[in-house]
Amino acid sequence: MLPFQEMGSALIGGSWVQASDGRHFDVANPFDATTLAQVADCGAHDAEAALSAASTAFDTWSTRTAAERSSLLLRWHDRLVQASETLARTISLELGKTIRDSRAEVSYGNGYVRWFAEEARRVYGTTIPSPFPGRQLFVTREPVGVVAIITPWNFPYAMLARKIAPALAAGCTVVVRPAEDTPLTALYAAQLAIDAGIPPGVINVAPSSRERVSELSDVWMRSDAVRKVSFTGSTPVGKGIAQRASTTLKRLSLELGGNAPFIVFDDADVDAAVQGAVAAKFRNSGQTCISPNRFFVHQDLCAAFTDKLTKAVSALSVGDPSLESTDIGPLVNAAAVDKVQAHVQDAVDKGAKLLFGGQRLPQWGPLFFQPTVLLGLTVGMRIFHEETFGPVIAVMPFSTEAEVLDTANQSQAGLAAYFYTRDSARIWRVGRRLRVGMVGVNEALISTEVAPFGGVKDSGYGREGSYLGLDDYLETKYMCLGGLSR
Repeated sequence: MLPFQEMGSALIGGSWVQASDGRHFDVANPFDATTLAQVADCGAHDAEAALSAASTAFDTWSTRTAAERSSLLLRWHDRLVQASETLARTISLELGKTIRDSRAEVSYGNGYVRWFAEEARRVYGTTIPSPFPGRQLFVTREPVGVVAIITPWNFPYAMLARKIAPALAAGCTVVVRPAEDTPLTALYAAQLAIDAGIPPGVINVAPSSRERVSELSDVWMRSDAVRKVSFTGSTPVGKGIAQRASTTLKRLSLELGGNAPFIVFDDADVDAAVQGAVAAKFRNSGQTCISPNRFFVHQDLCAAFTDKLTKAVSALSVGDPSLESTDIGPLVNAAAVDKVQAHVQDAVDKGAKLLFGGQRLPQWGPLFFQPTVLLGLTVGMRIFHEETFGPVIAVMPFSTEAEVLDTANQSQAGLAAYFYTRDSARIWRVGRRLRVGMVGVNEALISTEVAPFGGVKDSGYGREGSYLGLDDYLETKYMCLGGLSR
């Protein structure tokens, strides 16, 4: 029996509770449309209760030693590792992510918990040489306070771990609203935190339906008690959060939409580039914020690249995400499929050539879309400007480095970019000129807990992971100690 079959409550103040008004919503399996569970549909009253619990817990959690917080996070990590297969199967069931991708996500998320458990012990202060006799100057780092966390559906565990772990390591407490499509993974991870001994109120999880998300989030946005918001999701929603958070001057970490370019220069290893394109694009059926969305291939390599790419894509296995052999599962919901279909149709209508795919796969279910390769991407197509978030590769030939960089940088998104070349001088030249927060050079799988994750421009601000990952959860305080003269 999987954990969600016994769990559909909110976690508030260390207790599992139903929504105050008794409302709930269904969580469905996108593969076969079966209902997996009914989950508490939290509203304003529940948001207030979660915030009150987090505020109370902050007073004691923030005063625990770094060693104590580290130890408890390590215990949570051990529970998460022990439950890795159950976590992976829960992700696969509620998201439709293939079981192999789900296992990779769990391993990735566990890495963040381990990393920040260790980083908790490394929040250092400094002393400053005083320009005045009889005074000593100190700089200390302190937790910001209660953090509101809003996570996306495409990585329901990894994004949760990437946000909760540094918050707790810094001494903050959290209120969490998981995505309505995938709340079960968050609830199970929270239960494991309780089992590990994380005190009541330190982690509070309040699920809500799409219809009630504003009711829930409005409480946290207008409250002075919430001192930071960490959000991963779309750019329009992120901009709205930034506007609302400004009234109380909350800190923000915003990891927003992407539109990553993938550039193959004329000196690239074509086989490596094809392998990288497939690995980066079709992970989670293309539903990844750093998935490449626009593929630029030098005209001298375009024929060879697209020929090998089409063969590789046509070999991908589509079907039941619970099977080890499956490469492509369903998309998360009907709106996602409709968007992918609209992007493909728009591209074809405007002159793109369909090399492979381009169709829904009703034999598998209404949420399946065939992995697709298009040739002839232009700047006038929707797929150039909008994040497709699905299993579609659209290729644009180019002739010069200057041309491709100018075209790649036209997007308002600036999360990630990828390029393949054997020219060492070009690596540094192009890497500097790409206006993004992360760059993969001859490598398509770039995410790791030890490196900073985040973007620029409309992809948001703030960095998660790495030695920088605690910064946004800490305040800097200066203390001047006088009266020290003899």
